[in-house]
Amino acid sequence: MVERVIATDETLKLLDKLKTIHGDLMFHQSGGCCDGSSPMCYPRGEFRIGESDILLGEIGNTPFYISKDQYEYWKHTQLIIDVVEGRGGMFSVEGPEGKRFLTRSRVFTKEDRIALGQ
Repeated sequence: MVERVIATDETLKLLDKLKTIHGDLMFHQSGGCCDGSSPMCYPRGEFRIGESDILLGEIGNTPFYISKDQYEYWKHTQLIIDVVEGRGGMFSVEGPEGKRFLTRSRVFTKEDRIALGQ
């Protein structure tokens, strides 16, 4: 099965740590500028999901949403959520840890696209 969003081991480790602090979490990938284009992690329910958002998948039992407009740009890729050192979006819960989430991507192969029905 081809997943539209996956996470690195470092991301999953950080998610486990953040869950012990904040409880259940969620991600949202928007298409804003600067930090707004980073994957943002919130306590579940603190970011309002709307009709213009799509549930792309889950990483570490954490739902990952993306705006429809951003999905149109990235639908041909698998999103790989990683962690790097440094401060990111000030509203994302990983900030105090001195780390930030980062979206990397991989273009789907022909076989992947067939499996996804594209």
